[in-house]
Parts: sequence; C-alpha cells; structure tokens
Amino acid sequence: LGFDPKMGYQALMSRFLQARRAVEAGARMVTCSFADFDYHSDNFGRGRKVIPLLDQGVAALVEDLHERGLDQDVTVIVWGEFGRTPKINEKAGRDHWSRVHAGLLAGGGMQAGQVIGSTDKWADAAVDRPVHMQEVFATLYHNLGIDAATTTIPDNNGRPQYLLERQAPIRELI
Repeated sequence: LGFDPKMGYQALMSRFLQARRAVEAGARMVTCSFADFDYHSDNFGRGRKVIPLLDQGVAALVEDLHERGLDQDVTVIVWGEFGRTPKINEKAGRDHWSRVHAGLLAGGGMQAGQVIGSTDKWADAAVDRPVHMQEVFATLYHNLGIDAATTTIPDNNGRPQYLLERQAPIRELI
C-alpha cells in the first residue's frame, strides 16, 4: 500500500486502516511504503510536514492491533534502507549514512517499551549495544516461527545455506 505525503492525512490513515483490515482478513504480510523521506535538502521543513503523519498512522495501527488482540501475531516494522548523516549539508538536508540506522519494531509478542542501543552525542557512531541488521532479521524470523540457527535453503548447487550469518535474535525483544 503506497503513500505519497502530497495525498494528505486522510489518504495516509486509509492506508494504515487497509493494512489492519488485510491482516484481519488473513494476509500474512502487508507492506505500506511511505515515500518522500530522502531529504537531501530542506530536511526540517519537509520533515515537519511528513513525520507527524507517519507518527500518527503507525500509532493508530499499533493501537488497533492491540485493541483487537493481534499484537502477539503481527509485527510492525518501521525503517528505511539506511541512516542519515549527523551533519546538515549546504542545502539544509541530510545525506545517506550507513554507520547508524534507526528502526521501530512493535507487536509480534516482543517485549515493548524499549530503546536498544545508543549513539555518541553527534549520532555519528553506535556506542552502546549496537544492533546488527542480521539480528533484526533473526528477530523477524523468530516471530514467524523460523529458527535461523537451524533453517537452511539450498544454493544453486544444492548445498545448504543458513538464512543468516548472525543467527541470534535481539535478546532484549524476545
């Protein structure tokens, strides 16, 4: 379910409602894409318009899942493909940054109400409990009932390959 912020608040809330209804109808996976986060310029102006929409939509979705008793079975993931530079560029934007990345995980029977890890004061590098992306994937596999430490798939030559090199889920969430 795609969304462009130019569509407005009601259209966004409709996408989150459609996602919840799809889960209630038995969908095993629903993706809501949220465009317009690549703020290489006017980071603060654009963010002030868009981020509250995402915040309200995700909060409403998670609340709906809890009210309907679906929070143990449905995992909500909010993330992008990379982090953003700690320094503001000459166009008042932020560029791509692979050293630090943030994400939100909710539901899925996970332990709630936590912030795991921290960065230095510039958000330049992880300093406390860095989480590797493979730990996130191992956590998602765990939530799906798949043991990443024992499950293999064959490569093109038929040899078994583990799903991940780092197979332990995020211990604080399990």
